[in-house]
Amino acid sequence: MTLTYRNGVSIAELIVYVPSLCVAAFLSIRHGLGQNSGWLFLILFCLARIIGPAMQLAEISDPTNTSLYTGSAILQNVALSPLMLATIGLLSRLLTSIHKSKKTMLNTNLFLVIHLLITVGLVLGIVGGINAADSYISSGFKTYNPTDLNKAGTALFIVAYIAIVIFTLLMSFHVSHAEKGEKRLFMAVVLSLPFLLVRLVYSSISTFAHLRSFNLLTGNVTVILCMALIEEFVVVVLYEGTGLTLKKVDKAQHYETTQQVPSRDSVRPIRDQHAGAGSAPVDQPKKDNIFLKVAKFTIMGRLVMAAMPSKKTDVEMQAQR
Repeated sequence: MTLTYRNGVSIAELIVYVPSLCVAAFLSIRHGLGQNSGWLFLILFCLARIIGPAMQLAEISDPTNTSLYTGSAILQNVALSPLMLATIGLLSRLLTSIHKSKKTMLNTNLFLVIHLLITVGLVLGIVGGINAADSYISSGFKTYNPTDLNKAGTALFIVAYIAIVIFTLLMSFHVSHAEKGEKRLFMAVVLSLPFLLVRLVYSSISTFAHLRSFNLLTGNVTVILCMALIEEFVVVVLYEGTGLTLKKVDKAQHYETTQQVPSRDSVRPIRDQHAGAGSAPVDQPKKDNIFLKVAKFTIMGRLVMAAMPSKKTDVEMQAQR
């Protein structure tokens, strides 16, 4: 059986996304899954772009396998969500870098709302894709029509994209305070937003307009190639290329300690005031200070400290001797 235009596009996807998956895995190991989740979502996207085309190619030898059509339709429909989640991950890392030198009204918790919108849209897209694929199979593989769940999921993606754009605009006023190497994250996100917009427009047209050329399974291959697949690959190249140039950030650098430790200069006047002219200075060991600070935060520690004589009394008794 000869390969079709669509089969050739699927083969091209496998060629470009297998190396992209390796790069995404390397970035996840290098920068850490817990510190930043952007690279993890790139792994998920690359897997979707490998499994989906593989299912489409498998239809050549097994055209009656309905699971292949269902899986291919679902992966094609929800592939946008991992890219948007990766965008949120990069913005979150950039905001963390900004907050190291300047506090802003922006909070990483706001990303959780956008994350929730995309996750719900992803679930709706999966369920809607299953229902649409069943209808496609029952119609004799003639028409693939998105369901209301697909429309709801795409609507949530639109809202999430608008929120990402607004958040990016707000961060533009503070990006100058980010670390030198981290500023390129902002440039990568800004450059990717137009490509994500084109990809979102394709999803919106294919979901709401029901145009034949924009059908996910039976539409024009050139349209999906130029308005979806190329845009996705450009975003992946931008994010992975930027990730390869970023330095590795240790966990300790993500949080700054706010606990203030008294300096020796602040302790010296009290010590000199109570000590006599010929007496040796009274130094309290640093370990005791640490233990006392910890004890203040426990019930047992407070009881023990209440039973002990105060530090001031000890110093006065030594001065009288």
